[in-house]
Amino acid sequence: MKREKQLAKNTLIVALGKICTQFASFLMLPLYTSYLSTEEYGSVDLLNTYTSLLIPILFFQMEQAIFRHLIDVRKDNESQKRYISNAVATVGVQSLIFSVIYILVNFLIDSPYKHFLAANVVMMGISHLLLQICRGLGDNLKYSIASVVSGLTSILLNVLFIAGWHWGAYGMLAASLIGNAASILFIFFAKKIYRYFSPKYLSRATVKELWKYSIPLIPNQLSWWIINASDRTVIYVALGEAFNGIYSAANKFSSIITTVFNIFNLTWAESAALHIKDGDADDFFTKITANTVKLFSSLCLGVIACMPFVFPILIRGEKFADAYYQIPILLLSTVFNIFVSLMGSVYVALKKSKEIAKTSTYAAIINLAVNIALVKFIGLYAASISTVVAFFAMSIYRYIDVQKYVRIRLSKKLILGLLVAATGILTSYYLNILWLNIITLTLTAIFAIALNFKFLSSICDIALRKFLKK
Repeated sequence: MKREKQLAKNTLIVALGKICTQFASFLMLPLYTSYLSTEEYGSVDLLNTYTSLLIPILFFQMEQAIFRHLIDVRKDNESQKRYISNAVATVGVQSLIFSVIYILVNFLIDSPYKHFLAANVVMMGISHLLLQICRGLGDNLKYSIASVVSGLTSILLNVLFIAGWHWGAYGMLAASLIGNAASILFIFFAKKIYRYFSPKYLSRATVKELWKYSIPLIPNQLSWWIINASDRTVIYVALGEAFNGIYSAANKFSSIITTVFNIFNLTWAESAALHIKDGDADDFFTKITANTVKLFSSLCLGVIACMPFVFPILIRGEKFADAYYQIPILLLSTVFNIFVSLMGSVYVALKKSKEIAKTSTYAAIINLAVNIALVKFIGLYAASISTVVAFFAMSIYRYIDVQKYVRIRLSKKLILGLLVAATGILTSYYLNILWLNIITLTLTAIFAIALNFKFLSSICDIALRKFLKK
């Protein structure tokens, strides 16, 4: 029970920082869809997509390596300094090399936003590294505060730049850049990163040790990029920039669930690494997996049931109306994505980065193949359907594969219940009849509460006991 309480505590700390800013950003959809054209919104989304492609290639996934290695040396200050010094120095050199190359070749890039692309790559790479240092050292509170600083800065500047000064896409990109810079400054001084850095600790052996773990993760990250982002590229080439804006708007609803899960997954990856070799690891992993699948499946189904009522409020104008039909498919892909990540935590805990890369590469190939094969026949649906197929295939593969290391069991009754519920909710969603939507929303709420009753009761019980102690 101690492990579960620690997991819940860490998740709550991280959630307080992440959820507030992510939900605030999500609620800015009316601002974006009111002030930006589908072309502008699509351009920013595509640029962010390529930023996420460049970061793992340029920085060799160093942030993942520093996080995993720091977990093992939390009581060894010298080892902490050794790892952090080498990680910071390596990312610094990589940032400098990238900047020089960009200066030399930027005249070949035909985009009005190219300078933002280069600057955001560097800022996000450094920000990710410092955030993972916080996590690796077990300081989830400062990690959370840094996320708040970055998120709120970005949100406030978005309002100023877009609604106030009418900078359009430039405003979104500038706000993101300054938000990442604010996060870097906060962590650097609040966590006193300079105290962990010393040239005397720099060594090729340590860099090689970190790269041995991180470099195999590059194909994994690129595969995730293909799964999550090749959709935008295929849409852009086959259908045009405006369709990319519509798809991006539809993705906002599934991304909010993914963001909430990622908050949990940040602390779950740490807990999995600490307890993978416990005598009752099978039961521990099974319990956490089952509860997580129940909770996030319920959230996804709940969002689908709510969408007929909230879509007209959050998405303004007919230009984004087609996003409505993509949302449920993308939310279903999110359920499979969450399960994939849960299984991936086993690989992370065992430092099997090659297995992570292998399984995600298979899914990336499936996603791209299905997308290209279908886009000329079913248009925008090809992107969302290919994502579902890829994540579904990956979830089956990983579930079978991780049984070699941990015996995780899922109830057939649970899977059947979710399938029946999803079928009913999707039918109501696409029929879009008011009275049927009301009934569906009510039944979905009852189903979600019943499915998660034991888990919710335990959370309430813990909270009540804490309150009574005070």
